Amino acid sequence: MLNDRIRAANVGDVPAPAAGEPRYFNRELSWLQFNRRVLAEAANPAYPLLERLRFLSISGNNLDEFFMVRVAGLKGQQLRKIEDLSHDGLTPSQQLPLITAQADALMADQQGLWRELHAALAGHGIEVLELYQITRTEGAELERFFRENVLPIITPQALDPAHPFPFIPNLGLSILFELRRKADGEPVRELIMLPPALPRFYRLGGMGARFVALETVLRYFSEALFPGFQVIGSAAFRVVRDSDIEVEEEAEDLVRYFRSAIKRRRRGRVIRLEAEAAIPAELASLIVREQGGDDAMVSETDGLLGIADLAQVVEIERPELKFEPYTPRFPERIRDHDGDCFAAIREKDIVVHHPYEAFDVVLAFLRQAAEDPDVLAIKQTLYRAGKQGAVIRALCDAAEAGKAVTAVVELKARFDEEQNLQWAAQLERSGVQVVYGFIELKTHAKISLVVRREGRRVRTYCHFGTGNYHPVTARIYTDLSFFTADPKTAAEAAQVFNYITGYIEPQNLELLMVSPLNFRERLYDLIDREIANAAAGKPSGIWAKMNSLSNPGIIDKLYEASAAGVPIRLVIRGVCCLRPGVPGLSETIEVKSIVGRFLEHSRVWAFANGARLPSRKAAVYISSADWMSRNINRRVEYALPVRNPTVHDQILDQVMLANLLDTEQSWELLADGSYRKVVAEGPRFNLHTYFMTNPSLSGRGASLGEAGEVPKLSLHTRG
Repeated sequence: MLNDRIRAANVGDVPAPAAGEPRYFNRELSWLQFNRRVLAEAANPAYPLLERLRFLSISGNNLDEFFMVRVAGLKGQQLRKIEDLSHDGLTPSQQLPLITAQADALMADQQGLWRELHAALAGHGIEVLELYQITRTEGAELERFFRENVLPIITPQALDPAHPFPFIPNLGLSILFELRRKADGEPVRELIMLPPALPRFYRLGGMGARFVALETVLRYFSEALFPGFQVIGSAAFRVVRDSDIEVEEEAEDLVRYFRSAIKRRRRGRVIRLEAEAAIPAELASLIVREQGGDDAMVSETDGLLGIADLAQVVEIERPELKFEPYTPRFPERIRDHDGDCFAAIREKDIVVHHPYEAFDVVLAFLRQAAEDPDVLAIKQTLYRAGKQGAVIRALCDAAEAGKAVTAVVELKARFDEEQNLQWAAQLERSGVQVVYGFIELKTHAKISLVVRREGRRVRTYCHFGTGNYHPVTARIYTDLSFFTADPKTAAEAAQVFNYITGYIEPQNLELLMVSPLNFRERLYDLIDREIANAAAGKPSGIWAKMNSLSNPGIIDKLYEASAAGVPIRLVIRGVCCLRPGVPGLSETIEVKSIVGRFLEHSRVWAFANGARLPSRKAAVYISSADWMSRNINRRVEYALPVRNPTVHDQILDQVMLANLLDTEQSWELLADGSYRKVVAEGPRFNLHTYFMTNPSLSGRGASLGEAGEVPKLSLHTRG
């Protein structure tokens, strides 16, 4: 059965640790390295100041989620005395101190960078004020805000035997006040939880942009808060809780289970306590004990808690301190057909490159399907649709117009579970057939089918995405949208939907690779073909772009290809557990990471197939999957070969090659696990700037290789 297959696949993923230097980098430490690269963008002097602040807030948010999920999982294993080894041969108990040390160093660097940016922003009239910086006039304004908006909401609570320690929500910021009663000198401790309904930073009126953090407001009016008491001191803190949701196989009703699990998540085990350095040690111990986190990690800082909240400051209207706004282009091929998506797709397959080309084309495709009286049915997967409901509205309109609409809503999309439950309910109210897929698998494939009557025949139009149907992230994530009306592709995609909705396993798939069914075997076959070609003296090579690479089976297969002499070039934005450039193991493998203005998110693979890359003969794939165990064993994913020659060249000769050419936002992974910023030896090249200023993939413009200003690169230095 399916569960047995998943368990067997997972067992096969864990090889015995190698003696001496490990074959794999630790996944968690690799992730922390990635977040360091994000933080490095905040230190980039070439970026506008508010964009640097945005990267700092992203780094803080990333670290919060890392502790809520990854560290929480390791901590849970440690507490249950599960000593399973990671791929690099470490137990959870061995990994946690390494993670803590690097995370603490990362947090210290975040605070150092915040101090640097704080000073630089002040020169432009943007400040987050300390107590001593608040003027008398500003104090009067703050008092109105405090009395009208803060005081009615907060609830000071004494900490003594009569007042049990209250529950602190995940990421909730609180302040402990040390007081002395004036009447008798008795010491008293009071706790105030900052209300999440209020913004973290209050913006004062007047010139410039002067902000006061909510905790500073409470300290400023502490005498008014505690009449009859002398304020001795205060310390702010926040807790980070286990926020992962594990689905139990025996769950009878997935919707009811997730509604309950979301509530339980808010009360998850405390994983980390972050506190200001002024907090007394016994109080820190009291907090973690009272919050049920005796084994929680404790981190102290002399800076700003909750760095992620600085995103609020970034949103002020100061365009001169941000990237020049970029407006995505609408694909020319669709415009050439007066906006008729179906006519354009019928004529020829189309690839759209987000965010350089507008996500509106995907919305237009769905809206046209909803309004077209000849459309009979729509099938759609939804992993993350975001809070803006344009996709949901189109599906609802289609159902209300009498079309057969099926939506596969993934409830297990981490941190989007609640939003997806709301979308599912709205879809069902409109008559959409909502399916939640497998209990034990996440449906991560991004596929849409539109079935249309055309004369005496029925034609199916398909959309395959490397990213989510999410209008907001589509403006900052680089992804590919592929549209086709190819009958064979449509027939196989329909089988994938039947697999998700009815557990009917696809038969005789010739094009699509689908996890957890044939994905691993087909990927290995592609790598084996390159190994065989190299052994036969034929040209060989692998180019691949994705978010993460951690599956040891795939890594071992790449090592095998390297030993055979196959040149391999990988663009891995985030986690990479493969160790490149090691003689006798991986000396033909190069790995780079690109972190810049846009988040590189598209998954593209290219296999030389007996010719030198790049070439028309190469096998090119787009996919929804990274090369991680979860994608191969525990998710429904797809990989699709690109057979249309024009689209093939656009993806290989433009998207993939541009990533390899980039020198401005690239980091090289070294054999010791560290990353080194790439320094251009010749002309400098920024792939994001290139695609913002050059014609669209779906248009009639020159390919990357034809653009005169693009530096030439020798891709075959190793034969």
